[in-house]
Parts: sequence; C-alpha cells; structure tokens
Amino acid sequence: MKVNKMMTVRALFSALVLLGFTTSCSKKSSSKNTSAATGWKINDPNGGFQYNSNFTKQETAPGLVLVEGGTFTMGKIQDDVMHDWNNTPSQQHVQSFYMDETEVTNFSYMEYLDWIKRVFPPTEENYKHIYNGALPDTLVWRNRLGYNETMTNNYLRHPAYSQYPVVGVNWIQATEYAKWRTNRVNEAILEREGYMKKGAKLVDVDANNNFDTEAYLVSPSTAFSGNDEIVLQKQMGRPAGKSAKKAKADTSATAGVDGPRNVYAQKTSGTLLPEYRLPTEAEWEYAAAADVGTREYNIYRGQKKYPWKGQYTRSGNRITRGDQLANFKQGKGDYGGIAGWSDDNADITAPVKSYKPNDFGLYDMAGNVAEWVQDVYRPIVDDEANDFNYFRGNIYTKNKIDKEGKIEFVTTETIKYDTLSNGKIIARNKPGEIAQVPVDENETYLRQNFSQSDNIGFRDGDKQSSRFYYNASDEDGGTLRDKKRMYDSPIHKVDADSTGKIERKFDKSDKRTTLVGDDVRVYKGGSWKDRAYWLDPASRRYMNQDIATDYIGFRCAMSRVGPKADFKKTPRNRKK
Repeated sequence: MKVNKMMTVRALFSALVLLGFTTSCSKKSSSKNTSAATGWKINDPNGGFQYNSNFTKQETAPGLVLVEGGTFTMGKIQDDVMHDWNNTPSQQHVQSFYMDETEVTNFSYMEYLDWIKRVFPPTEENYKHIYNGALPDTLVWRNRLGYNETMTNNYLRHPAYSQYPVVGVNWIQATEYAKWRTNRVNEAILEREGYMKKGAKLVDVDANNNFDTEAYLVSPSTAFSGNDEIVLQKQMGRPAGKSAKKAKADTSATAGVDGPRNVYAQKTSGTLLPEYRLPTEAEWEYAAAADVGTREYNIYRGQKKYPWKGQYTRSGNRITRGDQLANFKQGKGDYGGIAGWSDDNADITAPVKSYKPNDFGLYDMAGNVAEWVQDVYRPIVDDEANDFNYFRGNIYTKNKIDKEGKIEFVTTETIKYDTLSNGKIIARNKPGEIAQVPVDENETYLRQNFSQSDNIGFRDGDKQSSRFYYNASDEDGGTLRDKKRMYDSPIHKVDADSTGKIERKFDKSDKRTTLVGDDVRVYKGGSWKDRAYWLDPASRRYMNQDIATDYIGFRCAMSRVGPKADFKKTPRNRKK
C-alpha cells in the first residue's frame, strides 16, 4: 500500500515537473521577441534579426477609408439600353483596400503643384518641363458656342473652388500625383517616428535632396545625399530625433532598453505605407456599388443600380423626399434645376461631400466628375483568365543596376520626358527615384505566372481575330508595332526637337478600324455633364491616357496589407 502511494506521489511529481517544463517552453517559444523556429532573441541590441513584432494593423493613411474586400457581380445587370457588350456580367473578387473618401480636390492638387514648383523651379532649364507638365489643362472649359472663361481663369486656383474636384488632369498626371503623394505621406511618417529630422521636408528639400519611398527602402543612408543630420537612425536608449553621429557616441547604461540599435525604417518595421495609386476598375466598381450595406440584394445574381439604395435618382426619405442624390445632367439644357430651388444645387461640379456617402463612406461615387482608373481598356473583362483582383495593364520592371553592380538612381541628366499627342511634355521620372528597366529572362525563365514585362496585350486574341493583324512583312504598310498588337488604333507621332518645336505626324492609314489601343484607359462613373444612365457603377468608357476633359477627375487608392478586416468573426474567435 505504501509502495503504491509512493509511486503515485512520484508520478504526480513527475507530471507536475513535465507540465512546468512544457509551460515554460510554450511561453518561451510564444514570446514576441523570441523566435519560435530557433529560440534566438529577436531585436537583440547586440545584433541579429530586427523585426517589428508589435505590429498590430496598417495605419489608415490621410484621406482614405477602408473598403473591405469581397465578391461581387462586375458588369451591367439591368437597363443596358446602349446594348454594350463590353459590360457583360462576371463574378469577381477583390481584396480589401483603402480609397479616397472624396475625389482629389483643387486644393490638394495645388499643394502638389506648389511642391513641384519649389523643388523643380520652372525657371531652371533642367526642370522647366516638370512643373509645366504637371499643370492641369484649364482650357478644357472652353466651348465654341459657350462663355466659360470664368472657369477657365478661376476654377483651379480661386479659393471659391478649393473643395471642388480637380479636372483637366489626364491619366498620366493623375498617376504622377499618386506617386508624389506616397512620398510625402511616408516622409511625414518618418519624421513623426523619429527617422527624419523635424522640418527637413520643407527647409532642406531641393531637386537633389528629396525623399523617394522606394529609394529610401533600398538605400536609406543615401537619402538626402547621405546627410545623417536629416535621415536618422533609431537607437535604443536615446530619444527619437538625435542624429546618427551623436547616437554612435552614446554609450550610456540605458542603451539597449527600448529596441534595436542603429536602424533605419525598413519593410520589417511596418512603418512605411504602401503606395497611393489609382484604383483598378474592379476595385472602383466594387467600392461604388457598396453591396455591403444592402443585404436584400443577392450579389450572386446582381447588384444595385446606383451607389445608393433604390432604383431612382431622387431621395425617398420623408424629410428630403424629391432631392437629387447626385450631381448629373437631368435633361437637355438642365444641369442644375430651376433658380431658387435647385434640383442638385450645382450647374457644373459641386464641392466634395455635397451629397451623402455610400455604405462604404465614399462620397460622389456617382456624379460630380467621372474618374480615371488604372486599367487599359478592352471590350471584354477576361474572367476566364482571372477572377481575383482583376486588372489589365501590368508592366513589370526592376531596378536598374550599373556596371559596378550598384543601383542606379535618376539624376538631373537622366530625367526621361514624353511628348504627348497634344504636344505637352511630361516628366516620367524625377531625380532621386530608382531608374527602372523591363524585367528580362532572369525573372521570367520557367515561370508559369508571367513570361514578359509588358502584359497589356495578354490574351487579346489570335491572328484570325482581326482583319488587319499583320504577320508577314512590311510590304502591306504594316509597322513592327502593328505586328505585335491586336487592336489597330491610329499611331500618331508627336516629337519635340531641342528647341521645343513640336513636329506632328498623323497616322493617315485607311486600315485603322478602332480607337482602342494600349494607351487607352478606362474611366468610370457619371459626371455633372452626363445623364443618369452613366451613374451606374458598372458603366465603363475609355479615353486616351494623355487627354484631359472638364468632366474627368480622379481619386486614389491604397492596397491593404494583412487581414481582410480589423476584426472578423472566425471559427477560432467566435463565441461558443
């Protein structure tokens, strides 16, 4: 009896010891600052792997709201009076992303122009085309039989129009604005977090000393010409903002308490945000429809006709009954209603947030101005090839490496300019950015998911699909570019010589059958100039990427990294 009791005690003791050991190991391996794979300490002040193990979620960038991703029916499902076969419904899924709450305003774009003018003065010969190339075309307001000089002279710059959406901006300019905004927001974040000297983004910036996000991530020590009084490292035991030189001399007893030693912000820091960009067509349509707030619509069979609930453009609410829900053209000669009681309180554009937001919290996803999206236009959305984050327009590039194996940055001498079809000269890169080149066989060899740099024409069709698809020689007048493309849109050649004189050569071929080409982009939504038909989120139109109008603006988007939503019930965290 005593033996059995003693064995029981020993067994119990062994079990407790084993349990304690297991618990100890479990705690150790689950520690945020200890690797579960090796047991090594993460963020060791003496060196080793540096990683932000306390990251919680992506910061919501200025001006954006979260659009939780999901599935939806992309394309028209009713009232297709135009019989557009380019709106065939298909089931698509988009990941969560962020989108501008409103269209980009004149005020926001003027801030961009001010920065460009200060950093790249147009009075200097090397930079004269950068500022001029960023200017919106204010002449888009002119009409041969209309007096619109007030908008031509005042719409962009006058404070009365500061909160109106910017227009006269082509697709290329909108894309460049998004790149600039990415850098300015990340620059402000680095300053806030102590990785950059306070106020440097205003005082110390010029053409040779400006911040680029991708360049910083690749080589942070060379940012601002390698000035370590501006670009700082975070070191443990010192307050943020101390220069790197002083930090290296800091050998106090407190060093090694707060975090890793001598580090710049990196991808692993989770500090910098993804890039601002134009939304894809699928993202824009999904965000505009906002099916999330209208559960009675079965998204597997269709979607709402407008960004709001109901089938009409007027409010059915008892208090606001009869009010228009968007800014659009209501009939021939009717842009705003009768004086004294205006239907939509606007004859041209309206200030942003003039109408109620949709269920995602986005304003003016119908009306006010139509909006550029990223996609190159094609008549058919190829859902057979892809139904996840659909996008046509991928051109994959990589960082340019010089003969010494170093990354090559754009300098004043290597700025690339493009001459648009209207003769306007636009800078495609700026000093401080990383020079880019197309990917080659080193990246594409034996890959299954892509095989070339330019994927705009992927699955366009075969030779039998087009009457004028050249495949033999140049005897019939076809050019090399003709042989490689499905859509035979006109190719106009516009060049500027060294004196700035524009030389225009128009394509007069009688074999052109379409305006669709690789430089034609989609724009979505109705505008102040459009009838209600175009307010449908599924409507799609196209225009050459270097053309601007008085009714097309844009808003920015940003991809979300990490989970689909900040919190979502799952089988693991759902209450039992």
